[in-house]
Amino acid sequence: MSGGTRLENANPLIFQRSGERLLTATDEDDDVADPIDDREIFDLIRSINDPEHPLSLEELNVVEQMRVNVNDEESTVSVEFTPTIPHCSMATLIGLSIKVKLLRSLPDRFKIDVHITPGTHASEDAVNKQLADKERVAAALENSQLLEVVNQCLYTRSM
Repeated sequence: MSGGTRLENANPLIFQRSGERLLTATDEDDDVADPIDDREIFDLIRSINDPEHPLSLEELNVVEQMRVNVNDEESTVSVEFTPTIPHCSMATLIGLSIKVKLLRSLPDRFKIDVHITPGTHASEDAVNKQLADKERVAAALENSQLLEVVNQCLYTRSM
């Protein structure tokens, strides 16, 4: 996916994917109020493709369910992600991909906060500032080349 450039993390650790969520009859009943929970958000983002490797963010342990927090009553979602290396140049792109996936998937009532796990990236403050700025995110998504890369990350391949 890197287009022939040298990979920053050529041999990443690969983690086992978690199992699929077991659905109950209540989960599938449209007449039952079903609040959005941490696992539902994790299921939305776990299969996002890494921009450098043919692996998902879950397989690289960039996203974990325990780093997803949802408050359905207050309409907030917070996701921490952990880049595979402290100087990962793809951190902003990964965060943008997570944010776009959630913006496209969740009702508009949700406030979405995507940020780097504290202490795991050399430029975490700068990346977090970019991801928290609605105008910067919107401007990034107006760039057709960047949007194409984000869409490639979001493309769901068969597992």
